Amino acid sequence: MSTITIALTKGRILKETLPLLAKAGIEPIEDIYTSRKLVFATNRPDIQLLILRGVDVPTYVRFGSADIGISGKDILLEIDNSDFYEPLDLGIATCDLMTAAKKGSAVQTGRIRVATKYLKVAEQFYAEQGRQVDLIKLYGAMELAPILDLADEIVDIVDTGNTLKANGLEPREFICHVSSRVIVNRASMKTKHRAVTAIIDALREAITQ
Repeated sequence: MSTITIALTKGRILKETLPLLAKAGIEPIEDIYTSRKLVFATNRPDIQLLILRGVDVPTYVRFGSADIGISGKDILLEIDNSDFYEPLDLGIATCDLMTAAKKGSAVQTGRIRVATKYLKVAEQFYAEQGRQVDLIKLYGAMELAPILDLADEIVDIVDTGNTLKANGLEPREFICHVSSRVIVNRASMKTKHRAVTAIIDALREAITQ
């Protein structure tokens, strides 16, 4: 019996994924939140779970170390997805990818500086608008960039908008809606087709319950 490995994303996505997995009949046999482990056995002897940083989930799936992954669409938009399928939108951990700037500041004309970790998305968005930008890659504390005049705008995930507001920023332009997706290694879909599709079908049913 071959084992199916499912890579899960830490944080909010994990919190919203575990109940769906439980509805699909897959539950870790230990408490993920209190354990320091990264690999967890489940009530299904043929399924194990990996707990990873969001940016690493597609890599594990791409190279076949995980058969299935749960990843935010914002991560998937930034990478080459030719090595995996994206068969299901779970509709969880939803938010929006948006531009933001100092509250009340004038819309900048001409070439602007934009801070973001979503370089590919930002480049495409501004190019479609015909606007010239210099992109500055940051991995966190994005809200500081406009405040300290590092950038005119940022491109980032917006959920409630409270973090922007607390730092004197406001959301400006909507880029795309983000939710968590199921991704599957292409080789696994062929060699473990029955087991993989059974899990996808169970998750598809779970999100409708």
